[in-house]
Amino acid sequence: MNHRHPAATSCLRADRSATFLAIFSLAFIILFVFAVAASAVGLAWRTLLPGAEYSKGFVAGVSGAVYTFMSHIT
Repeated sequence: MNHRHPAATSCLRADRSATFLAIFSLAFIILFVFAVAASAVGLAWRTLLPGAEYSKGFVAGVSGAVYTFMSHIT
């Protein structure tokens, strides 16, 4: 039988989502800076980031790459 208190379980989920948001935000900033620098130099950055290959926009490409990264670590 599971005798956990419902508040303790929701607190655990809140901690996980806060951690997920922190890692997502950090990865987004790092990959966004990389994409901006690669664009400034003239590199095809979408082919370098998995998940960004077929994206139309800049932010959508970086978000796709971050979601791909996050799926590998969770």
